[in-house]
Amino acid sequence: MTFDTVFRNGTVVNQDGIGPRDIGVRHGRIAMIGRIDPSAGGEVVDCTGLTILPGVVDTQVHFREPGGEHKEDLETGSRAAVMGGVTAVFEMPNTNPLTITPEALADKVARGTHRMHSDFAFFVGGTLENAGDVAELERLPGAAGIKIFMGSSTGKLLVADDDGLGGVLSRPRRRVSIHAEDEPRLAERAGLRVAGDPASHPVWRDEVTALTATKRLARVARETGARVHLLHVTTAEEMAFIGDFKDNVSVEVTPQHLTLAADDYGRLGTRLQMNPPIREAHHRAALWRAVEQGIADVLGSDHAPHTLAEKAKPYPASPSGMPGVQTLVPVMLDHVAAGRLSLERFVDMTSAAPARLFGMAGKGRIAVGYDADLTVVDLGRRVTIADAMMASRAGWTPYDGMTVTGWPVGTVVRGRRVMWEGELTAPSTGEAVRFLEALPKR
Repeated sequence: MTFDTVFRNGTVVNQDGIGPRDIGVRHGRIAMIGRIDPSAGGEVVDCTGLTILPGVVDTQVHFREPGGEHKEDLETGSRAAVMGGVTAVFEMPNTNPLTITPEALADKVARGTHRMHSDFAFFVGGTLENAGDVAELERLPGAAGIKIFMGSSTGKLLVADDDGLGGVLSRPRRRVSIHAEDEPRLAERAGLRVAGDPASHPVWRDEVTALTATKRLARVARETGARVHLLHVTTAEEMAFIGDFKDNVSVEVTPQHLTLAADDYGRLGTRLQMNPPIREAHHRAALWRAVEQGIADVLGSDHAPHTLAEKAKPYPASPSGMPGVQTLVPVMLDHVAAGRLSLERFVDMTSAAPARLFGMAGKGRIAVGYDADLTVVDLGRRVTIADAMMASRAGWTPYDGMTVTGWPVGTVVRGRRVMWEGELTAPSTGEAVRFLEALPKR
């Protein structure tokens, strides 16, 4: 048996545990796992001292193209992804024009194909206007599924009332992703924003705003029979409530909500501003309990870049969002090193769970027949994160100056090394992720 590439002498984390194994790749897929004679590989990559994980999937990024390319585009965003060990991304629909039609989705897929460095899929926005079409839209090539915004968003993407929410949720067959903040309460409390004080952001968008929307969503999801995915959950109250709805509600947490807290507004100012907001430390502790208890399913970065000039505007004129796709892996590996998270749980939340929840075809495991998507890391390497390292066009990170233990050394997409030791090593060959519920008939 011969292989295009053999990844040799690494410690592999897969379905049968953690241990020394070689991986043989042929035609972009894993062909063998075990001890492999190096003479059988056209290329042999020595992974001595390194750990090989299933390719990390970031299921929530905003790459701003089309319409916001001055702060990010599909090439720069995906470059940041692979520089951080991420092999595939799911990108959000609040671009300009919005991704709410077959034509807009096809345009994004065309823009990304062999221009993005990672593989990709794009969410389609569920709106009051396209509710009757979402069952068809979610099955189009390159569609990650339907995304609904219950709280302040971009024009037509807002679905604020329960009738509208039920109208969209009653039609899809795939899991629907939701930004859950209660729009009426946000409007009611807008006067609580203090000019020039981003620390008032979580006062305005308080715990009740999040919990009210989550309770409404859980009820409507039960009534319609929909499977829903709650994005960036931030509160202790939501996690306590969701435990009774895990049959059809899955949960995302972000590295920034697990790492930062309201005390950091004084240091980071508007760079910490995002929706839902960074909250007090007791909420962060509750998110970690939800990870431990299995209530939280997935880690997503919610990479939402803005330029430093935009973030420098006085609050509340400053936009919400921060970069995160390049730092997801090292920040969370630092939590692994600190004992807050097992390596196996990290793998589950960044590869197996995205495949399981969204029905990814051929991704999410290191197994024969699967795409050879690999995230190669050095668990002992200590690195200080700096703005200058960021490949995102935004050019900054809230983790500037933070020293982490654990670092992505290589990113392998369908058998091709696209990043190794901090350098891009192959042309961009990103392609659309395939999904089980949308595979073409043969």
